[in-house]
Amino acid sequence: MSDRQEELSQQRRAKLMRLRDRGVDPYPPRYRRSHTVLKASELFERWEAGGSTSEALVVRIAGRVGAMRTMGRATFFDLRDGSGKLQAYLKEDVLGPEHYEGLRDLDLGDFVGVEGHLFRTRTGEVTVQASNYTVLAKALRPPPEKWHGLVDVETRYRQRYLDLISNEEVREIFAMRSRVVGAVRRFMDDHGFLEVETPILQPEAGGAAARPFVTHHQALDRDLYLRIATELHLKRLIIGGLDRVYEIGRAFRNEGLSSKHNPEFTLLESYEAYADYNDVAAMVEEMVSTVAQEVLGTTRVSYGDDEIELKPPWRRLRVQDALAEYAGLELAQHWEEPALRAWMKDREIEIPPGASWARLVDEVLSTCVEPRLVEPTFLIDYPAQLSPLAKKRPDDPRFVERFEPFAGGLELGNAYTELNDPIEQRERFLEQSAKRAAGDEEAEVMDEDFLLALEHGMPPTGGLGMGIDRLVMLLTGQRSIREVILFPQLRARE
Repeated sequence: MSDRQEELSQQRRAKLMRLRDRGVDPYPPRYRRSHTVLKASELFERWEAGGSTSEALVVRIAGRVGAMRTMGRATFFDLRDGSGKLQAYLKEDVLGPEHYEGLRDLDLGDFVGVEGHLFRTRTGEVTVQASNYTVLAKALRPPPEKWHGLVDVETRYRQRYLDLISNEEVREIFAMRSRVVGAVRRFMDDHGFLEVETPILQPEAGGAAARPFVTHHQALDRDLYLRIATELHLKRLIIGGLDRVYEIGRAFRNEGLSSKHNPEFTLLESYEAYADYNDVAAMVEEMVSTVAQEVLGTTRVSYGDDEIELKPPWRRLRVQDALAEYAGLELAQHWEEPALRAWMKDREIEIPPGASWARLVDEVLSTCVEPRLVEPTFLIDYPAQLSPLAKKRPDDPRFVERFEPFAGGLELGNAYTELNDPIEQRERFLEQSAKRAAGDEEAEVMDEDFLLALEHGMPPTGGLGMGIDRLVMLLTGQRSIREVILFPQLRARE
């Protein structure tokens, strides 16, 4: 804390003591509001529009104090609660000299309750003229930058409450996030999907190519993993006869931080029996456009310098065609690792140490293709080596029936026709185990319990994983995932 901040804090503590010396409880246990400030404003406007000449409306509102202005024997301040702000007008001849003098011990950021009648000032602002006020919580530290907005990114993320206090647009982003999640849930429910919950602590972390977090269960004396996906448990439910299931929940991947990655994130996964990846793609484009229309009132969104139309149909683009179009890579001529590695070296594309052929293809896609997929696009038909849980194309088994949806250069998710042959799935797991033994910590793990379930029979199934954080980024125009996660993971302070 700086010397100036320490001085301000001490001044506030002195005011706190003066309140207590006068017998005022600066932290009372309750205050009964009659209205939020938004409802109070709406009530007055309805009353005013009705032309009523009866006695003025009396309300009890509460909120955090901002924009305090004292003019001799009258004081104005704003009260802000979760719904908005409303001006309060306090006069010495109404409150009485002693109670009015107590306003000297109020500061910006304090919580106060106000009771009085509503009126409109000469400047046209709806205001409550206070007949009484109550201190509800004395703030011992001042709000940041006197309500003019907190701009320091480090402080905004580490002390999100200050960000929310200061920046109205930030509050709106997270209110919109809540509406997006609600709209996604309604869409899935309306389409006959059953919302379920699966374990976060798992004996094997499968369902995605990612390094997991590990923890130890003391009573069982065994290591468990935070889930990296919900896939393998949701497929068990399809096997059990629940034909359409979904889950919206947290997933955890022990990976680096970036503008698009946080090690803890929110994931929608859904599985539908008797569907394939074409059915899932149709559902995704309908879902995203429906959610945008419900939350934003339009299917057109601004993302960076681009205006993006989310209405179906979205473009379908095969991976090998995308590589040729955007990277100049003919995949058929670079099907072996040495050839692909040489091609990347010639173009100075980063080659991850010890990367397999599949990972090299993924690197080219990430570098050369994905940032250029601005209009909504399904990148379809991935090489089989990249997708150990997806079903191969019957007409070309080098590729699987898989797609990833993109918009604004942002990957939104991953989906495929699920592999339901238990013998082939075991072979794929064994291939992944060999990669893991060779040092690939993100390779899929062998999950015998899932294979046992799969041997009982799973119908043809289409599966989807969609990042809720990425979807909110797209709909709110945010370029960093930290802007849409209330408490993002940060590096330790030095």
